[in-house]
Amino acid sequence: MKLYKDFNISNNHKKSIILIGNFDGVHLGHQKLFKLANTYKKKFNLKIGVLTFEPMPKMFFNKNFKNFRISNVKQKNVILNDFGVDFIITKKFDKKFSLIKSDFFIKEILSKKLEAQYIFVSNNFRFGNKREGDVRQLIKNEEKYHYKIVKPKPLILNKKFISSTYIRSLLEKGQLKKTNKLLSRNWSIEGIVQKGRQQGKKIGFPTCNIDIKDYVIAMPGVYAVQVKQKNSNKSLKAIANLGYRPTFNQKKILLEVHIFNFSGNLYNKYLSVEFTKFIRKEKKFKNVDQLKKQIQSDLKVAKKS
Repeated sequence: MKLYKDFNISNNHKKSIILIGNFDGVHLGHQKLFKLANTYKKKFNLKIGVLTFEPMPKMFFNKNFKNFRISNVKQKNVILNDFGVDFIITKKFDKKFSLIKSDFFIKEILSKKLEAQYIFVSNNFRFGNKREGDVRQLIKNEEKYHYKIVKPKPLILNKKFISSTYIRSLLEKGQLKKTNKLLSRNWSIEGIVQKGRQQGKKIGFPTCNIDIKDYVIAMPGVYAVQVKQKNSNKSLKAIANLGYRPTFNQKKILLEVHIFNFSGNLYNKYLSVEFTKFIRKEKKFKNVDQLKKQIQSDLKVAKKS
């Protein structure tokens, strides 16, 4: 799979199927879309390309959307590769790009630069300066620019539209089982292990501390997790606390992971932490002894998971 940072793609990737969107989490709704795109790929002997933006436009326009992502760029690219995507264009979304007119986007980018044959978009897709462009405008220009718009129906399960927004809300409510089902995999956070204040080590439970950066803040609490090191398929069972550590009066959200039966130095290592079970909400304890007693109880649950 080829990765591009602009619209100057190679000739063998022009005249392709282009899917436009954030595809945050690559959930079941997105997966349905890529399965449909693959039927077009086989039928018309075309390649599949994804056009996405960094940062996500919503995060660019609203700085309050810091903790918003279900998956980071690296995770998204790995998953898209698994769904038959041949190339990804990750366009930097900045002030200059946000001012591009919708007709310019269609004519100069979709038509001239990409020479798109089929364009997959959601019905509520908006583009161009001040979100002036919409799907109707894309359809209106089909014959003029020799492409065809495909608007797949959204996935509805139990009367709910499956969307990234819905999955974020499930994570925030601690509904991990439902989240993992809608992702068709375990939700995970990836990051580099940082040196912390050694509080876990002091009370007998050494942890790997990971800054969650722009990930959505799932329900603060204790989780059963599985940990993988970079370039390793071996999973290590662990327990994690995602939260603010109220017993120690911390203010910053942090992911702390205690790996079972493990000894070694993981500082500055890149870890993937897969969340397999929500155990309990985070709470403040009167003292460290109460916390240690609760951790012992949590460990038993996590080890059985």
